[in-house]
Amino acid sequence: MISLTDSAVNAAKSAISASALPAGGLRIAVEAGGCAEFKYTMGLAAQAEPDDTVIECDGLNVFVDNSSSQHLVGTTIDFVVALESSGFTFDNPNAKSSCSCGKSFC
Repeated sequence: MISLTDSAVNAAKSAISASALPAGGLRIAVEAGGCAEFKYTMGLAAQAEPDDTVIECDGLNVFVDNSSSQHLVGTTIDFVVALESSGFTFDNPNAKSSCSCGKSFC
């Protein structure tokens, strides 16, 4: 369903270890809005919700709710470090187009 590069897994694990609150994994979701029709959201989560799919990536739990999973099939998430900006990127084969920020799609 979703795959994370080693760089993305390491960035998420670093965020979890630095978090003041307990985190059992990384939550990835798709919501309406953003520059295009949908936007990606990510954050740390204490545990999976009852309707989540849990994906294990090299010891990292990734939580995806069922309504978001249909938009994320085949998506690869990377963490890129660059001079002007660093962050997570999404290579989503389901996106017809993406905005320039890379955080929203349709």
